This record gives sequence, structure tokens and C-alpha cells, in this order.
Amino acid sequence: MEAAEWSRVERFLSHLQLERRLSPHTASAYRRDLGCLAEFCDREGIGHWRELQVHHLRRFAATSHGAGLNPRSIQRRLSGARSFLRYLVREGEISANPGVGVSAPRGARRLPATLDVDQMGHLLGIRGDDPVTVRDRAILELLYSSGLRLAELVGLDLGDIDLTDGLVRVTGKGRKTRLVPVGRSAREAVAGWLRQRSGMAAVEERALFTGLRGRRISPRSVQARVSHWARRSGLGQRVHPHLFRHSFASHLLESSGDLRSVQEMLGHANISTTQIYTHLDFQHLAQVYDKAHPRARRSPKA
Repeated sequence: MEAAEWSRVERFLSHLQLERRLSPHTASAYRRDLGCLAEFCDREGIGHWRELQVHHLRRFAATSHGAGLNPRSIQRRLSGARSFLRYLVREGEISANPGVGVSAPRGARRLPATLDVDQMGHLLGIRGDDPVTVRDRAILELLYSSGLRLAELVGLDLGDIDLTDGLVRVTGKGRKTRLVPVGRSAREAVAGWLRQRSGMAAVEERALFTGLRGRRISPRSVQARVSHWARRSGLGQRVHPHLFRHSFASHLLESSGDLRSVQEMLGHANISTTQIYTHLDFQHLAQVYDKAHPRARRSPKA
């Protein structure tokens, strides 16, 4: 792929960050995936983006699958290619988007892992009144109470949470904001942290949660603290911040059945993303049915 053609990729990446306000992490993923496409074009003898055709992209997906890439990752690559090619159409660089209609091979949809209500209650039962423990209790309670992504949690500023009204203003993907309720236990935990925060935070720091150096806590630090408390609780399974989000959605949907409200609280742009939790709920109901219904029980062995 000629240097002039790669410069079009660079302009597209600048467009993503400046105009669409996507995060540097997302832009980096686009760069990586488009780099793979450029390498494929080099192997195929394609020197210009305008030469790319539908059959090339289908072969790109097939070779990615043959190299062991899972269907979800292939779909992400194709999505990045379609977005880039759509940008080139808009800029008048090419006449049509050859990526339209090209899809990845289907894969089994994995259900997200969750903790049940008792396990979550056990994990949240943190004891201690030192500043780090009080902060960690507030972090864990807020993750579960409001179903926040890790990046959303560490991005919270002091002015984003209203303990009186029980609301937190969250900035999610694409810089979109939403208001999410904060439960009583989480409000109490955050209030406890705010009473001690001044002893840990730098004077000018606006972040709600800070680390030992007084600055905004990092995602890696939150992951480490979650793992620490999971080990202390003796749950016997890997626990990560996103597990709180999965558990929040599953427990809320199981209790309310209100898919649209759960979608809004999670900040999902498409309800199909939220619908995976209906499968979790059905899985739970099926287990109850198998245990309780007299006609569902297995026949005793002869």
C-alpha cells in the first residue's frame, strides 16, 4: 500500500478523534485493524483503496478466520473497514463502499459471567475504616449500583454525583452522557469516602476517586483493587470491574423485566446489545424449571 494511501487512513483517524470524539483507545483499535487490511492488500497486489472490491473483503474475512481469529474480532475488523470506506465515499475518494453486506462467519454467542445476589453481597461486605478501604468500598458499591463501565467510573468528577437526588452523570462511549440512579448503599459508601477524600486527594484534583498519589485513580488500579477484594472474599473465581456491570444488568432485568430501562441505564445504543441479558434471565428460569417442575425431572436410572 502506497504512502499516499496510508495518509488517507491517518486523516480518517483524525476525523474519528476530532469530529466524532472517539477515545484514543478506539482510534488505536481502528489503526490496528486497518493496518491488517493494508497488509492484506499488499499481499493481494492492491496498491490503491479504489481497487478494493467486495470479493477482496470477503477473502480478507476468510483469511482472518483461517489464521485463527474469532468471529467477533473479524466482525470488528470488517466494521472498521466499512467505516473507513464510508469515509472515503464521503470525501469523494471512491465511488461506492465495497464493505456493505460483507459479514464475518457466525460464532457462538457467549453469555457474560455474573455473580449471583448472595455472592455480590458477600463481595461488597468490605470491613475497615482506613481511607483506601473506604474508597474501595465506594468504588465497588458504585460499580454494582449503577452498572458503570470501568472508564466511566474512573472518569467521574466530584460534580458528577448528586447524593441528595441519588443520581450520577456518566460520560460513556462517543462522549454521550446519561443520568443513572445511585442506590442507598452506594450513596452511603460514597458519602463515607467524601468525608475522607481530602486526606488522599491533591487540593486541585477534580476526580471523584483518587489514588495514593492524590491524582485520578487509574483503570489498572481499580482492576487490582477489585481482584484484591475478590481474593479476600474467597469467591474462588476471577472477578473484574465489568463483572459488576453484567451482574447489575442481569439482577435488574430479572427483577423488573424492563429491557428498555436497563438499556438506558447501561448506555447501550442498540437494544440488541442489552438483549443478551434476557438470555441470562432465561437460563436462570430454565434451571429453576428443571429443578422444580415434576415433568422436567430426569427419570431415575433403572
